[in-house]
Amino acid sequence: MKKWNSLLTDAIEMHAHSSPSIFERRQNDWELLEDVNEAGMNGIVLKSHESTTFDRAELLQIKYPELNIFGGIVCNLFTGGLNNNSVNMALKMGAKIVWMPTLSALQHKKYFSQNTKGNIFKTSKNVDDSSEGLTVINSQNKVKDNVKEILTLIAEYDAVLATGHLNHSEVLLLVEEARRIGVEKILIQHADLGIAAIPLEEQVYLAQRGCYIEKCYLACGQDFNNLSVKELADSILEIGDNHCVLVTDYGQAHNIPVINALEQFIERLVEEGVPEDSIKKWLVKTLNFC
Repeated sequence: MKKWNSLLTDAIEMHAHSSPSIFERRQNDWELLEDVNEAGMNGIVLKSHESTTFDRAELLQIKYPELNIFGGIVCNLFTGGLNNNSVNMALKMGAKIVWMPTLSALQHKKYFSQNTKGNIFKTSKNVDDSSEGLTVINSQNKVKDNVKEILTLIAEYDAVLATGHLNHSEVLLLVEEARRIGVEKILIQHADLGIAAIPLEEQVYLAQRGCYIEKCYLACGQDFNNLSVKELADSILEIGDNHCVLVTDYGQAHNIPVINALEQFIERLVEEGVPEDSIKKWLVKTLNFC
């Protein structure tokens, strides 16, 4: 049995991908959970762009009652889009996180119309998402009414709102509306990743509004190479470490397994001089977030 880094003890990975999936994944749910369990972690959040994960999480929870296994729904066209009925049913069935559009987002489509990433979203099957792209903002630069309905549901169920692959200007407007409606838990996703990057000054502002900012290892890897681990660590210091969480966004077939990636992320941060106490805080405190 592998000896895992002790900093993983009681940690939670908030952003991981596994199969079943239309995309090529390194591990299935069971293989991923075996690593989570062996590493002595507290739990994991399963994310899927093309299907729901709250139902998978419930089944996995039966086998691993000692872990906290969370799932949710991404508001892509494949799962109903920005549809309050789909979100309502997901929350009734135990979804803990509602992600705004990712693959179906207008921002996502714009990015991939200009950038080629052959190993990301790699699949032998046709993914039919021919719409122009979803946005949460209307022509008056206001949050759409159907999105407000979703935010109201998230607030009622005390679930997590995650920002997906929205443009940074959409994120700012969405957060303001979510706060007005009463959403308490807001996760700003992979804020440094090229797909939907958020300027650092806006990350600081969002943290001041009580949001949690994802610091994502995928942004430092060979697929995107948006910033170094040192630059990521420096950004956390500027934002304030009480408002940042470490995630990998791994699971792609060509990358190392998710928990191996999280361990590598930790070790590289230590090499850059980041105190272990700080790393532990970024990994463990997120449990109460869900």
